[in-house]
Amino acid sequence: MSTPGTLTDPARTDPTAPGYRPGRTLPLRVEAVRQLRRRRTQVMAAILALLPVVMVAAFAIGGEPERRGRVNLMDTATASGLNFAAVCLFVSAGFLLVVPVALFCGDTVASEAGWSSLRYLLAAPVPRARLLWSKLVVALAFSAAAMVLLPLVGLLVGTLAYGWGPLQIPTGGALPAGEAVGRLAVVVAYVYVSQLVTAGLAFWLSTRTDAPLGAVGGAVGLTIVGNVLDAVTALGDWRAFLPAHWQFAWADALQTDIAWSGMLQGASVSVSYALILFALAFRGFAGKDIVS
Repeated sequence: MSTPGTLTDPARTDPTAPGYRPGRTLPLRVEAVRQLRRRRTQVMAAILALLPVVMVAAFAIGGEPERRGRVNLMDTATASGLNFAAVCLFVSAGFLLVVPVALFCGDTVASEAGWSSLRYLLAAPVPRARLLWSKLVVALAFSAAAMVLLPLVGLLVGTLAYGWGPLQIPTGGALPAGEAVGRLAVVVAYVYVSQLVTAGLAFWLSTRTDAPLGAVGGAVGLTIVGNVLDAVTALGDWRAFLPAHWQFAWADALQTDIAWSGMLQGASVSVSYALILFALAFRGFAGKDIVS
């Protein structure tokens, strides 16, 4: 029979402090405020907000887009504010919107390691899974905000410059303004889902390196490699397994009759890759030696 004060006393063997709750460590609100105050977040928001202004200035200087050969969405940029917002997404979805996603997700864990604060967070103690979960949720939320900010500013600037009206379809016809707003929301949601692969790559690399630029640059570089491979027509049907192959499937949402097949295939490919990469990040970080 044990006596109070010995190692077998239940009151003495409990390794946690009174009131300690692992699920309450590193609250999402605290992590969100930290990320919001960082200079790179503010700079990225400024870049995304300024892009529509720069485009309006370019059209004002160079004149309206000229139609050459096959008609595309760019030819209708100045038709209305809705068209202009759609064009902002068209010119940025392939690369510009990749950067904030890679930045927010790749700078999560690696930046803490680079500042030598990661081991102190874990010694707080913040469980490893909780730390990753908090950082991933905030990073994905900031990525979603970047996806929404660009078309919103584009819609505002475009409406002021070109007026409010229906969305002109390049191949003919138009969508009423109310319906077009809903279609643009579908486009933004699909673009976000298609970027989850980049988010997964950046987050996984962030758990493998102490260099934030390495994680961000690696994710952007691999995304570019995917775009290059998709351009290799010799790969044939194998390109359907590349997320880049479906990155502009959202154009089907801006037709008279919306088509879902391409977007559903693209979303399934993107989400599948993302889930695998997120799982690898959690599994690898769980057993990683933290020395910084």
